[in-house]
Amino acid sequence: MPKKRILHGRIVLKDDIISGYLEVENGKITGISLAKPAISTETEFFDYGSQYIFPGFIDAHVHSFSNPDEGFEATSIGAAVGGVTTFVDMPYDRPHPIDNAAQFNQKAAKIAGHSVVDIALWGTIPKVDGVSEIPGLVKAGAAAFKMSTFETDPFRFPKISDVDIYNSLALLKHSKIITAFHSENNEMIVELIRRLKEADKVYPRAHMMSRPIIVETTAVQRLCEIAKWTGGKLHIVHVSAPETVDIIEAYRQQGVDVTCETCYQYLLLDVHDLERMGPRAKMNPPLREPETVSGLWQRLAAGKINYITSDHVPWPAEAKQKGDQNIFLAPSGLPGIELLVLAMFDAGVATGKLSPQVFAQLLATNVAARFGFKNKGQIVLGKDADFAIIDPSQTTTITDAGLHTRTDAITPLAGKTLAGQVTATWLRGRPIYQRGQVVAPMDYGEFVPGAEFGNQLAPGGDGLVFEA
Repeated sequence: MPKKRILHGRIVLKDDIISGYLEVENGKITGISLAKPAISTETEFFDYGSQYIFPGFIDAHVHSFSNPDEGFEATSIGAAVGGVTTFVDMPYDRPHPIDNAAQFNQKAAKIAGHSVVDIALWGTIPKVDGVSEIPGLVKAGAAAFKMSTFETDPFRFPKISDVDIYNSLALLKHSKIITAFHSENNEMIVELIRRLKEADKVYPRAHMMSRPIIVETTAVQRLCEIAKWTGGKLHIVHVSAPETVDIIEAYRQQGVDVTCETCYQYLLLDVHDLERMGPRAKMNPPLREPETVSGLWQRLAAGKINYITSDHVPWPAEAKQKGDQNIFLAPSGLPGIELLVLAMFDAGVATGKLSPQVFAQLLATNVAARFGFKNKGQIVLGKDADFAIIDPSQTTTITDAGLHTRTDAITPLAGKTLAGQVTATWLRGRPIYQRGQVVAPMDYGEFVPGAEFGNQLAPGGDGLVFEA
């Protein structure tokens, strides 16, 4: 590796964009300047001209092992192609969820030699006696905890009781670790699906009908109440409705430590896409009405949504087609880790809805801050030299065949031509993707431990107690 590398381009800083130069040494950012530095024979120069140099993007919501045919290698290649330099992998793996320290350590060991990008890991807890597993997972390096108020599977993806949610948030309150939730009202969904099936309403729109906005808002409000009374750090994933954001904002105003994310699909697609494409556009929560999408954009512009993720979980056409005659038989989820950045660049930056600086905050800076990834998320002296280079003058056409996955995945964005092109991706001071090729070895990506890695969890309270 050369002693120094220099990049030139339109550098996206926190509050400014400069046409300037970045100096990189030993994997870190060592210089940011308007003037061209001296270039010696030991210096490698990369001139990106008028292209944007963004901080490396972070996808905090990725499922590499929900479909066991995916795995870290394919996911990491898709990440590099899409400008994502770090992702946080969800714990609902098949066949065993990451709900204890032994499972966590086994998964963390899989990263070495199987990724071109950096990876952090979520932990979760089992349905019974789960809170006792939290200290071991924190010490092992869990970046955060993911739980659910909806039961996808009683073992792999269980519904966690309100008592365990309370005790988990109370236990973690003095740590730097957040607890995030798939927030849907289990009882309502189960009953609505039963009624729809009984009435033979199994067409694509029935998926949205089975999960109306109230199933999200009632679950989120209950979680916010628990966070309020425990003082815990709460995060709500894949918010699909503006009403949910409004509830979260109301609790923020009361001092509750709660953040939220939405996903690219809830900003770019609506229920008419679900009706037209069927299982190809099925995910949980479902796509909603166009006015709901508009409401989400309004909250995003107002700074009330903290960041955007992909909820990447690719399924092959063969699996999705099981729902062609009955939408409830199709698996839920979309590929997204390599689509997230350009899809949102096209819809946000290229249209003027988002400035490049806000775009960087929503897909990098805010994510790093919430997880405590102190070396990631911004172009600042001393941080990791992670960059995504986007050429706004080029376009990218999405196809199923062009996705980098082992699962023969399909996407509802197939056929769309997006403004912008990721021309290079850098991780810790070196290009990992350039000129259409992944150029880093599979042993370059590293495990990113959580902010409390190696620490003994301090007591966070007595859990759920009642005064005499």
